[in-house]
Amino acid sequence: MQESIANPRILPESNGASCHGGPNVDTSGLPLIAIVGSPNVGKSVLFNTLTGAYVTVSNYPGTTVEVSRGKGRLAGQPVGVVDTPGMYRLVPVTEEERVARDILLQERPAVTLHVVDAKNLERMLPMTLQLIEAGQPVILVCNLMDEAERLGVKINTTALEQVLGIQVVATALTTGRGADRLKEVVLSSLNRNGHSAAGCANCESKPAQVAVVQYPPAIEDALQQIETQMYGSYQLTHRSIALLLLQNDAGVAALVAAQEGAQYADVQATVKAAQGRFSQPLSLVIARYQREAASRILQKVLTQPVRRVSRFAEKVSEATMNPLTGIPLLLLSMYLLYQFVGVFGAQTLVDFFENSLFGAYVNPWINGLLATYVPWPAIRDLIGNQYGVITLGVRYAIAIILPIVGTFFLAFSVIEDSGYLPRLAMLIDRVFKKIGLNGRAVIPMVLGFGCDTMATIVTRTLETRRERVLSTILLSLAIPCSAQLGVMLGMLSGRNDLLLIWAAIMTGIFLLVGLVTARLMPGERPTFYMELPPLRLPSPKNVFVKTYTRMEWYFREVFPLFIIASLVIWVGRLTGLFDLAISALEPLVRWLGLPDQTAVAFLFGFFRRDYGAAGLYDLRNTMTGVQILVSTVTMTLFVPCVAQFSVTVKERGWKTALAIIVFIFPFAFLIGGLLNWLLMVLGIKL
Repeated sequence: MQESIANPRILPESNGASCHGGPNVDTSGLPLIAIVGSPNVGKSVLFNTLTGAYVTVSNYPGTTVEVSRGKGRLAGQPVGVVDTPGMYRLVPVTEEERVARDILLQERPAVTLHVVDAKNLERMLPMTLQLIEAGQPVILVCNLMDEAERLGVKINTTALEQVLGIQVVATALTTGRGADRLKEVVLSSLNRNGHSAAGCANCESKPAQVAVVQYPPAIEDALQQIETQMYGSYQLTHRSIALLLLQNDAGVAALVAAQEGAQYADVQATVKAAQGRFSQPLSLVIARYQREAASRILQKVLTQPVRRVSRFAEKVSEATMNPLTGIPLLLLSMYLLYQFVGVFGAQTLVDFFENSLFGAYVNPWINGLLATYVPWPAIRDLIGNQYGVITLGVRYAIAIILPIVGTFFLAFSVIEDSGYLPRLAMLIDRVFKKIGLNGRAVIPMVLGFGCDTMATIVTRTLETRRERVLSTILLSLAIPCSAQLGVMLGMLSGRNDLLLIWAAIMTGIFLLVGLVTARLMPGERPTFYMELPPLRLPSPKNVFVKTYTRMEWYFREVFPLFIIASLVIWVGRLTGLFDLAISALEPLVRWLGLPDQTAVAFLFGFFRRDYGAAGLYDLRNTMTGVQILVSTVTMTLFVPCVAQFSVTVKERGWKTALAIIVFIFPFAFLIGGLLNWLLMVLGIKL
């Protein structure tokens, strides 16, 4: 299974919670294998190959970035394994890259497996050189060799080993090719370096043979001077630490300052003097020399096809990124998604579960049992009747939301496994730049159509705090989750005019709010880079696993919230608070031109937006076309659900989370009211 952009493990369940049902994994005292590399090169596959089911996912200390850890056995010897977040260089740009670098800087890996895409070795080998310079015990894993060979790419791994001074293993991990050989090489490396299961807590990483990149004399002189000025103990070589200092790595600078004390002033002076000798930032100069060194190495060991044969998959890949063909393909994908989720899921399946199952059998049976055996009205209201835990909470969760969520997760798993999402990011990068984001932001935005809570977590992969805040605002405001979207599509089904107007309004608000917010919020313009995984037919096994994982998350994380919401409503009705809240909302829904009964749906929306959308769905047959349009627009813009709000607090802080709520609540009703007023003034009846 290719490492997915929207890894199923990125769920709001971490903070030390275990994954795959296993206990929390303690890898202390074991030789540690660190897996590093760019996104979409197969790191997760390798991690699963080495660990099996003994896995835990938890936040890295002091951050919100989740790191996977596990235990494995190599020829009976226990080892610890850590799957680091994706990184392109040792100098971090995103928080995820900083965490990956800090793991190498602080945790003393016994073996560092650098996983690369064999098709794009020239872009990824500079990172290998940096790891070697850093003294890491590196094994280079040239993955996706099957893809490379199909394209005519040949790598002389023996020659590459001799040049780099490290071991190189060719693999195609999705098919298991090279996995056994890689395990043998890792075990041999552990034994050769003296790492065993016992007493490894105090072991030191032994530097590999250093293939030094030759930099300009001014940089080389500065490196030598800085190395002589440092006396502290570091997990990376002094040369690598000096290179990171020259590139303004704040984390390493803080580490060196703490280690060197008063001597750090001399180090700082040397760094500033070297930086002053170049007109460009040294990060660019150093990166250029690393690329040139990698290119010289690969001239001896890499054979590219003389004439690259254009395959059907490549033509389709190019078409998805070309605006002339990519936009029609995007619209076609959206139409197919609508047919599967909005028609089959939100209509056919929902009608069966709600009417044929709950309406005809479950609810009447529950209410009959309660009327016969339970004499207390309050208990009957708790379980059944109009707002009971089963007749409302379970019915909403199973009959209305589950079919929509299930069909969306299945469709999204197919899209994700095909490799289409990174190409969509390339397609819309130019548009997103206008609203202060870049193409990478399409990943959390598309994920938001599955679950805004999950998508808010994924915004941490964006480079700057400005981008992360912008994305969080747009997710909270204008991106409906799968359940909410499916209910909206169900309400608008059969009315293509309403659907097109609703889509146009939501797209316009998304772009307008993004444009205005980007102008008001200070910060640098984002850059964009992303590795493209192969475009391929989705694997049925991968699709099933991803869908199953997300459905498991739904029942574990979301389903209980429907039960809790029903309990809160029951308490509110007993105390009279429910009626007071409805009375407070009725003037607002009248301003929208909606029936008073919709106040209940908006009250439900405070617990979960999809819960509120399901309440509107119950009332769809009593509303006019104008009322359906106004209610769907307002509910789509409505405040985020409790789960998303709590994650926003965790990711962005209380002030930002509250500011988002204070903006969204009046804005949603303002837009809904203005839309209703405009339609009335123009005399439009839908």
